[in-house]
This record gives sequence, structure tokens and C-alpha cells, in this order.
Amino acid sequence: MKINKIMAATLALSLGFAQTLTAERYDVQFESYPVYSGTDLELMVGKGYTQFKLWSPAASAARVNLYDDGRVGKPYETVPMTFDKSAGVWKAQVKGELYGKFYTFQIEKDGRWLDETPGVWAKTVGVNGKRAAIIDLKTTDPEGWNYDKRPEVKNFSDVIVYEMHHRDMSVDPSSGIVNKGKFLALTETGTVSPQGFSTGIDHLKELGVTHVHILPSYDYNSVDEANLDRPQYNWGYDPQNYNVPEGSYSTNPADPATRVREMKEMVKALHNAGIGVIMDVVYNHTAENDGSNFELTAPGYYHRHWDDGRYSDASGCGNETASERKQMQDFIVNSVKYWAKEYHIDGFRFDLMAIHDTETMNRVAKELKEIDPGIFVYGEGWTAGDSPLPVERRALKENVSKMQNVAVFSDDLRDAVKGHYSDATDRGFATGKPGLEETVKIGIVAATAHPQVDYSKGANSRKPYAVSPQQVVNYVSCHDDLMLTDKLRKSMPEATDSIRMRAARLAQAIVFTSQGTPFMFAGEEIFRDKKGIHNSYKSPDSINAIDWNLKARNIDQFKYYQGLIDLRKKTDAFRMTTAEDIAKNLRFEKIDDTRQPNLIYYTLTGDPKWKEIRVVLNGANNSQTVKVPSGNWTVLAYDDVIYPEGAPEKIKGGKVSVPGISAMIIAR
Repeated sequence: MKINKIMAATLALSLGFAQTLTAERYDVQFESYPVYSGTDLELMVGKGYTQFKLWSPAASAARVNLYDDGRVGKPYETVPMTFDKSAGVWKAQVKGELYGKFYTFQIEKDGRWLDETPGVWAKTVGVNGKRAAIIDLKTTDPEGWNYDKRPEVKNFSDVIVYEMHHRDMSVDPSSGIVNKGKFLALTETGTVSPQGFSTGIDHLKELGVTHVHILPSYDYNSVDEANLDRPQYNWGYDPQNYNVPEGSYSTNPADPATRVREMKEMVKALHNAGIGVIMDVVYNHTAENDGSNFELTAPGYYHRHWDDGRYSDASGCGNETASERKQMQDFIVNSVKYWAKEYHIDGFRFDLMAIHDTETMNRVAKELKEIDPGIFVYGEGWTAGDSPLPVERRALKENVSKMQNVAVFSDDLRDAVKGHYSDATDRGFATGKPGLEETVKIGIVAATAHPQVDYSKGANSRKPYAVSPQQVVNYVSCHDDLMLTDKLRKSMPEATDSIRMRAARLAQAIVFTSQGTPFMFAGEEIFRDKKGIHNSYKSPDSINAIDWNLKARNIDQFKYYQGLIDLRKKTDAFRMTTAEDIAKNLRFEKIDDTRQPNLIYYTLTGDPKWKEIRVVLNGANNSQTVKVPSGNWTVLAYDDVIYPEGAPEKIKGGKVSVPGISAMIIAR
């Protein structure tokens, strides 16, 4: 996640206002607030009536404003709410089933009425999300929705994640997609580039990934849905309504049902293609401070503050939420469950997950598994700043052993393979920098304890932190920072793109043969770039869009990625499920790294298809030689080619030369 600078400036003004308030506002004993775990918060339409409920224990009064329009006009009725002190809940009931109407809540606090809010539990909204909508969600289900099936996931080591942004994937004219930048883009089949190569959902099927990770798709703050003819772009890490699809990705933001229906159609189309859908969720902060739906509902409760009353800011975006407070924890847990049930979402990637506490993340994983054991939960095991939440309670990478069914990103493998993310010119193992072999090995064993890995030499981690490979996501590039192509161009200025593509192939060969879950960024398989922009959260389409003409130009790169994915799927030894199996079946071979730097050589056993597999990773520019036991060896990867079924010609063993900047994989 990166900070939206316009949003940050707005938040700074809000923060300045917050600092003028007395500390008494934040001395409320939130622990004494009652917790309401009912599923009927916000809105319920029954036969002949519509009911509204709002959790706001400290409000002195509350009311519901009813509207005919989702954006303009005055309320046609304002309904006072009654208070249930034992639950902390305000309630109002109106005659009639108010489908097609809109509403907002307002509370009175300290003698003044706060601004209107759609509430924290709004599930449908009008344009720009300021008023909640009343619709029958059942009418938004696509044909056959009740028979929609998630892709089966036996082990998270089997998952192959492809991270994408809706606009990036489809908006360029070369995509051949009609519904550019929309949910519906991924429902279109038969789309091709000008050269006739598949794009969109057909490209994903051809590539072979098992899941797409879509950047934030809930209703976020920075795009004006009423003026979509004006060029606008944002990643969406500025949450507004957590339980509503983003309107700009629908074909009609003014119709509350359209965004819901079209997102479901996208999910169903991907499921029909055998691809799961992972949502990027940002429960760690809100787009606004005092003006957020949380603060307008229960002031002070949902966010953390320092003792002097300032908002704490571990998100780097002006505030952070307080997951350790029971009503906030319930909100997060019930929100992901809502997405999993209503939209059939298959996984959740938690932005800056370490802002949340481990108890909350364990509840998230546990309750999602009760819906479907194959729902994948992972996140960033770090924060963007300090927090009042004690370190031992944070959902940090270092604390992942406390979260049995949650995975974290491996910054160990990322930085060791391509060079540190903070220095564009820094090189890594795959680009010729020596001394990073041990850190790469940490990624290869998925940060589990291994007798041959010396964690004291790790660049980022000095001890094993995962108790299972299913707790680690390996990657070299994502939407954040320089994507792989741009990193290679900045760190290898003297090289040609053909050499940089070799480095990219080696980098991904490491990711896709390592234990854990592999993760890649959209378009890298065709050597896409973002013009060297490392933080493209609001850059135009000219920077972010995938140019599908690159697929024809770089088809060999695509085939290498495609082959890697196929090889991983067919090779159980790359997808071990326990730390014990890794320690038993993965053996690093001895080499003299003073004479052969940037060389890693290891053996895998325990695969039902092969007696043993040998993997050689050569990050040096020159060829290097390894000793292979004599016998008939099948080549699975050599130089620029992957052979998922094995090359037709065998090699006999002995001294084998491995070309520079490449991977060799052989088996017998």
C-alpha cells in the first residue's frame, strides 16, 4: 500500500483539527461499551416494514434520514431512533418495504448533531457512497448464482496468485475488451490483442494461474463516480464503504444494484474459468479521520489514539483502526464473512496486516474456514509506522507462528532476488549481487526451520518465523514500489532487455520452485513496465495500463512463465505442506561459494513422480558447473526453456554447465 498524497493532505488538516480537541474525548472507557454481535445491524426489510439499527453507545440521540435520491435533494422524512442501552443499539422501524429509497444516519454527541453517514454496515449506496440504498440483494444474483462453485483448494501451497487492477487489465485499446476498466471486463471471452493473442480472462486461463488478487474493489473515496468521463485513477487504498463494491468499476454507479450484480457476474465468470477471486481489503485505516463513517457513528471508538488525543498513524495515511476493540473486531470478521457469502470471494489479502492484532486475524481465518476451508487469508506482515498496539500483539511477519491459518509475504525472497525495494539501483541474487545466497534459501524453505539454512546470515530475518510453508507468500514484485521490469531496467542500466528478461525468468523460477505460495504481478509475464514509476497509485492509464501488444513481442517470456506454472502444478516436491517435509526432503548441495558466487544448488525428494529433483539457480553472468550423479536425467528446465513434461533428450550426469542468469531443473 502507498499513501494517496491528496488524501494525506486532507487527513493532515483533519488531524490538525483533532489535535485541538481536549483529551477527554479519548478518555472514554471503551471497554465498558456493550458489544452487539447481531447480524441485523444497519438495515432489514421485512414483510410490510423496514427496520434500521445503529450501534452507537455514547450518542445522546440518533435519527434516520430517508431520501428519494442517492445523491441530491432533502430528506422526505426524518425518523427518530430509540435506544437499547444494554446493546448500545439505536433502532427505528418504518411502515412499508422501502426498496428504491436511500437513507443516512445521524447521531447527536456532546450537544451537536454530527454529519450524516450511510453507517459502517452499508451494503449498497448511491453515487459516491454518501447515502445508503435499500435494495433486495437477491435480485442482484446472476443466473445460476446458487450453483456457482469455488475452485477447490486442498493446500495453500497449490495456490498461484496473480495480482491485478481492474483498469490496468482491460483499459488499453490493445486489450480488445469492450467493458474497459469494469468488473464486466473479466466476463468477456474471446478477446484478443491486435496480433490475435488472447487477453483478459482467456489470457489468465492460458497462463494457468489459480487465483486473481484484485486490488481494492470496495467503495473507495478518491474517484468521483459522478464524473467518470474525466480521467481518474487510483489503486483504492482509501476506504469509504467497506461492504459495497466500487461504483466506478460498474457500468452505472447511479444504480445501486448494478455494481453488486456486475461484481457477482465477474466472480462467476472467473469461477467458471476455474479461477478463484481474492479481495485486497484495507480494514487498517479509513480515508478520512473525523469525517469517516466510523467516527460519525461512534466517535473515538473505532480508531486508535495516542494519550494526547492524536490519531495514531501506523498506516501512514493519517489514522489506524483499533481491531482489538470487540465491536471493531466483530466488524472485520463479519465483513469478510459477508463478502465470502454474498459475493463468493475465495480469499482476502490484508493490507498492512500488522496494524491488526493476532486474535482478530485468527478469528478471521477460523470463521472463514467454517464457510469454506479453501478460503485463503494472507497479508503484509508489517506496518507503515508505530502504533499503540503492543508489538507482541501485532499480526507481524515475526508473529505469524501465532496465526495458524494466516500467511505473510516474504520480503526475504523479494529483496534478496531482485535487490532491496528502497534502492532502485540495488541488485540482487538474480542480477549478479553476491552474498545473498543464504537469504534466498530462507525464501526457498518458506522461512521454516531447516538444518542447512543459517538464519544469522539473513538480510531481513534472523530466525525462522513460519511453522508451515502454507504461511508464506513468495514474490519479487507487486503493485507497490518498482515492478520487476522497471527494477531491472534501473538496476541493470548497461544490459539489454533480452538480458533483463533472463533475469526476470530466473527471479520467477526461484519464486515458482520455492516452498510456500507463489505470487506474481499482472503483466510481468509479457514484460510490462510502468515507465519507471514506483508509486503509480494515481498515475494515468498511460503509466498503469497493460499494453497487450507486448504479448506478441515477448511471447517467449510468456511461454516461460506459463511453463513454470505448469511445472509447479505437476511437481508435488515444489508444493510441500509441512516444515517437517521440507527439512526431510530438501537438501542443499555443497558448493564453494567463494569460487562460485550467486549459485544455489539443491535436491528435492519425496515426489511421487521422481526419485529426486535437482534445482540449480545461477545468478552470475557467466556459466557455472555443478556435479550431477551419473544416470539418466530428464531436463525440466534449462536456459530459456521450461519442459513441464520433460525434454525428449536425457543428460547423463557428471559435470553439467548451467548458463549465466538462468535456472536448471533436472529429475530422475
